[in-house]
Formats: sequence, C-alpha cells, structure tokens
Amino acid sequence: MRTISFHTIGCRLNQSETAVIKNSFFDKGFKEVFPDKPADIAIINTCTVTARGDADTRRLISRILRTNPKTRIALIGCQAQVQRELLKELPNVHWIVGNEIKLDIVDIIKKVYRKKGPQVLVPPIKKDDFTINYSGIDKSHIRANLKIQDGCDFFCSYCEIPYARGRSRSRKFNDIMLEAARLIDAGYKEIVLTGINVGKYSCQNKHINEVVKKLIELQELKRLRISSIEPTTIDENLIHLMAKKKKLCRYLHIPLQSGSDRILKSMRRRYTSREFFQFISMAHKKVPDICIGTDVMVGFPGEREEDFQSSYNFLQQAPVSYFHVFSYSLRHKAKSRLLSNPVDQKDIIRRSKLLRELSTQKRRIYHQTLMDKTVDVLFEQKKEGVWSGLTDNYVRVYAKSRKNLANIIMPVQLKKVTDKGASGIVAR
Repeated sequence: MRTISFHTIGCRLNQSETAVIKNSFFDKGFKEVFPDKPADIAIINTCTVTARGDADTRRLISRILRTNPKTRIALIGCQAQVQRELLKELPNVHWIVGNEIKLDIVDIIKKVYRKKGPQVLVPPIKKDDFTINYSGIDKSHIRANLKIQDGCDFFCSYCEIPYARGRSRSRKFNDIMLEAARLIDAGYKEIVLTGINVGKYSCQNKHINEVVKKLIELQELKRLRISSIEPTTIDENLIHLMAKKKKLCRYLHIPLQSGSDRILKSMRRRYTSREFFQFISMAHKKVPDICIGTDVMVGFPGEREEDFQSSYNFLQQAPVSYFHVFSYSLRHKAKSRLLSNPVDQKDIIRRSKLLRELSTQKRRIYHQTLMDKTVDVLFEQKKEGVWSGLTDNYVRVYAKSRKNLANIIMPVQLKKVTDKGASGIVAR
C-alpha cells in the first residue's frame, strides 16, 4: 500500500476539489498520511492567482523533499495548466496534470507510476456542464465545500484564471443535490457553495437563486453559505431571500478591487464604484447584521496616489465589515502585462499597510455592533480550553465549555471584541 499526502494551495474551490480527490484515492489501495509526514506520493493542488501562489508551490516541494527525498510529486490544477514547462524543471515532479482531468489523478498515477520523467497531461478545458463522481467529505473540516461551477468568462485585465480554469461552466443541478444529500448524511450542518464565478451558475434552466432555494429546503441542513461572488452576478432576489430565510447565511464576500473608476475601467471590471456602493448599501439595509467582505488590489499599473485615496475613502465610508488586501501581481497571460506605469514597490507596501489597518478598524467596529446579542455559533475546535466557531455572519467566536461542542450549533451571548473576533458565554 503506497502512502500519499495531499496539499492545497489557494482558494476554497481548490480545497473542495482536494477533498474530492482524496476520496477517489481511498478505495484504490492508497493510505493517506498527514502533510508533514513522509509519503511515497504527494499531490499538490496548485494556485497561480498571484506570484505568491507560484512561489508557494516551490517552497512546498522543498519542504516535502526534506521529509522524504524520494517522494514523487504530482502538481495538479491552475499552475499546472498555465506553467507546465516551468514545472517540469522542479525536482521529483512526476506528474503535471491540468484542470480538465485533475479529478482523475488517481487513475493517471496508477497507469504511469513506473514511467520515468514528468508526465505532462494538460488537455484543453471543455466548456461542457459537468458532474463529479466523488463527494467532498473531509472530516478534518466542520463545514463542507460544495462545488457548483467552474471557469470564468469575464477576462479582467489583471487575471489569468480564464486561461487556467477555462470558460464558465456549471455542475448539473441534480448532481449538486445528490452531493448535498451525501454531505448532510455525513453529518455536515453547514455547506459552502464554491466556484470560480458562482453567480454565473446556469444549468438545466436553473440559476444560482434556484440552487440556493432548493438547498435551503433540505431539512437537515442548518446553514448554507455563499463563497466569494462577483457583484454583477447577484440580483436583489437573492438579498431578499437572505433577509427572509434563516438558513441562508447573512454573509457576502464581493470583490471590489478598486474604489477608483479610472482603475476599475483599466481592470475591465463591469461596474462603477457608485454602482458597487449602491448595491452593498441595499444589502446592508435589507439584511440585519449582514457581514459584507471584499477584496481590494493595491499597485495596479497606473494607480496614482489619488486613485489609492479613492479606494481608501470608499472603503472607509462603505458598509463593508472587512477586506482582504492584495498587491498587484503580474501574470503572464493577463492583459495588464502590456500596461506601462508600474507602481513603485515602496508605495505598494505603504498603501497596503494603510488599508490593512483600516480593515482591522472596520472589523472591530462591526463586531462591536454585535456585543450583548445572542448569536448561534457552529463550533469547530477546542484549543487551550477554549472553543471557537463561526456565526452565520462570519464572526469568529470564542467561548469556554466543558462539553464537546464540535459540530454543534449553540447560542452564545457576545461579551467582548477580541483581536481575532469576539468572545462570549455559551447559553445554558
């Protein structure tokens, strides 16, 4: 029995796919070991959204080979799709498998295990709707990820995901419902819908709203959360549903990228800062205590100080609870590589620091609005005598209890804002 370890770099969709891949190996004569243990084979589900994701692959390979210099490496996913020639040069890489067939990696390894040299298998990505043969059950996580969509047609100028993931396509509706039932039977209380552009789900005359409505009808499912979703793909009906249905988490993560209309246009985003502000203001008004998060990019080519100030002012005034700050990263297939006027690295570091400080302030302000309220928390794990879990509106809550609260939803009265979230008292 060969030992195998699994490693995921990047987004929630990658996590979802790694869980599926794990389950495909378990009935084929492989034994999983923890990622920090020696293994015969290491599967690395790669990311190429930023240069950091590329570097993470190289660092991870070095760490794996320090544990076992003979480990055979399989690089799968986005970086494998767009950088196959570069990856061939990395040590101990035996398989480079693109996104179209990466879920078949167990069969690929069994067929060509004895071959020497990197096996490069990166076929074109089809636009067909799809099904997934295995479920994403992963007992190392309390919340389950459910992939409903893949690919993107937007072609934002800074992004090469349409080249790494292909064009937008959707999972067959009945197949989504089948896996959701399996996840619920496995004991999951919360399901997170994942994809590259989940709001563009379209299959069998069903759209994202129909998927959400059908899933929240499942009796044993306690929570349904939508992962990051593009602003132009959400309609008001989804917000109304969020306001009415307790099962649908009061949470939206909607990428902004810039508060400057000039930069948004250069990025080829599909909205103005005013349109974005109007939409999230509507959501904030209609859904009590909703948590709205966003992404913002610093250092896009041509970003002037006044553009950055527009972003800062926007985020300061907008009803967003937190934001992730990313430095612009040149991608080899993205159209922005052709733009001039790069931003000085010192300015990128300074601007990023200011935005991260603002995000910390806004998160604390949002958490403060919830103090003395009683909220339902899905508890995940216990460390140093303290349990932690998430509310439906994405607040990390810490509370003490002698009971085993793993995968249990309990009411907690929030008492104090902390650096990591909020602390409270479990209701008796």
